[in-house]
Amino acid sequence: MVICNIVMIRNRMIGSLSLALLACLTTEAAAGQQDGALDRDFQAAVAEYDSGHYAEATAKLENLVREAPESFEVHELLGLVYSAQSQDARATPHLQKAVHLKPDSAPARTNLAANLARLGKFDLATEQFKKAVELDPRNFDTNHNLGEAYVRSGKIADAALFLEKAQQINPSSYDNGYDLSLAYIQIGRLADARRLLQDLLKQKNTAELHNLLGEVEEKDGKFVAAENEYETAAHMDPTESNLFDWGSELLLHRTLGPAVEVFQQATSRYPTSQRLMIGLGMALYARGNYDDAVKSLLKAADLNPADPGCYLFLSKAYDSSPSQADDVIQRFRRFAELQPSNAHALYYYAMSLWKGKRAQDPTLDLRQIESLLNKSLALDPQLAEAHLQLGNLYSDQNKYAQAIPQYTRALELNSDLADAYYRLGQAYVRTGEKDRAQQQFQVYQRLREQHLADLDKQRAEIRQFVYSAKDSPAAKP
Repeated sequence: MVICNIVMIRNRMIGSLSLALLACLTTEAAAGQQDGALDRDFQAAVAEYDSGHYAEATAKLENLVREAPESFEVHELLGLVYSAQSQDARATPHLQKAVHLKPDSAPARTNLAANLARLGKFDLATEQFKKAVELDPRNFDTNHNLGEAYVRSGKIADAALFLEKAQQINPSSYDNGYDLSLAYIQIGRLADARRLLQDLLKQKNTAELHNLLGEVEEKDGKFVAAENEYETAAHMDPTESNLFDWGSELLLHRTLGPAVEVFQQATSRYPTSQRLMIGLGMALYARGNYDDAVKSLLKAADLNPADPGCYLFLSKAYDSSPSQADDVIQRFRRFAELQPSNAHALYYYAMSLWKGKRAQDPTLDLRQIESLLNKSLALDPQLAEAHLQLGNLYSDQNKYAQAIPQYTRALELNSDLADAYYRLGQAYVRTGEKDRAQQQFQVYQRLREQHLADLDKQRAEIRQFVYSAKDSPAAKP
C-alpha cells in the first residue's frame, strides 16, 4: 500500500475500556454508598454489563443515577453502557460528569476521549488524551491513544512522538509498531520504518508487514528489494491489494512480462477489480500487445463506466489498435453521456469517432468531431491535447489559418507535445512560412531524440495511476 494519506492508518478503537477501572467500581461504590440496596443494585448493574446484557444494565443505572447523581462510578459505568450500545451521544454527558467528579483519573479521561473520537470530535478527544498522558505518562495505552488521536488530526510528527513512547514501553506491540511504521513513512523517516518493520517481522511474520516494507524500499529507490517484499506479501496472502501492489511495482519499473502474468492471475482471482483490469491493460499496452490491451481496458470500463480511471489508457491503446472501433466508440459515448461536464470525456468521445471511422467511413461527420472538441475546450480551455487535435482536424481540411492558432495554443499549454511542433511546421509550410516551419521541425526532432513525447510521458502516467489507485477500495474475489 502507498501512504498517500495518513488516515489510512487503521481505525482501531482508541481508548479501550479500562478493566482495572471496572474491577474497582464495586469496591468504591460499596465504600461510597450508605444504602445497601443501592450498592446491590450497582453490583447487579456491573454484573449485567460484564455479561453483555446492556439493556438490563442501562435500566438499573438510569435508576441509580437519579438516586446518586454525584456518584463517579454510576456515571462512568452508565457512559460505558451507552457506548457499548453505540449510543455515544447519550454516553457523553455521563463520561463528562465522571471526569468532572474525578479529574485526576486517566482511565476516565481516556474513556471520554474515546467517546468524543467516535463522535468525530477529534480536537476535543485529543485534549482528553493529552491530559490522560499527563496523568499517566508511563502508560502504554495513554501514549498509544494520543498518538492515534494525532494521526486522525493529521499531525503525523506529533503522532510519531507518542507512538514511539508507547513502543518503548511495550516493544512487542504489533499494532502500535505497525502504525508507528506508517507514521515514519509519512514523515520520510524510511530508515526508522525499515528497522522497526524488520524487528516486527522477527516477532510476527505477516503479509502486511512485508507489503509495508515493500513500500519503504520503493520510496527509498530500492526497487528490487521492494519487488521482493511485495511478492512475498502476495504469496503469503493473495489479497486484491497485495496482488495489485506486486503487479504495479513490476509495471512501474517495466518488468513487463512478469507484470502481465501477475495481473492476469490477479484478474482471474478478482474479476470485478477495475484497478487490476486497468493494470493488466496498461502492462499489455506497454509490452506492445495492443489488441489485448484494448480488450482488458474495455472490461475495466464496463466494471465502472463513470470512473474516468481507465479511459486515458483505453484511448492510447485504441490509437495503436483501432480494430475494435465499434466497441471503443460505444464505451466513450457512454462515458460522455454519464459525464457531460467532463472535458476529457467529450475529448475522448470525439477522438474515438474520428480515429475509428475516418479511414473507412465516408459518412463521418467532421462537424460533430469539431463540435465535441470545441465543447471540451469550453469546459477546460487548458486541455492542450484538444487544441492539438482541433488543429489536426482543421489541417486535414486544409484550413491551415485556423489550425495554426490551435497548435500555438497547445504548445503554450504543454511545450513537450512533439507532434504539435511537427504539425505546426507542416502548417507553416502550407502557408509559405518556411523559416518558421524549419524552427518547429528542429524542436520536434530534438524532442523525439529526448523521448519526451512517448516513453517518459507513459511512465509518468503509469506512476500517477498506480499511486492514485492504491487508495481505491479493494475488490472481493
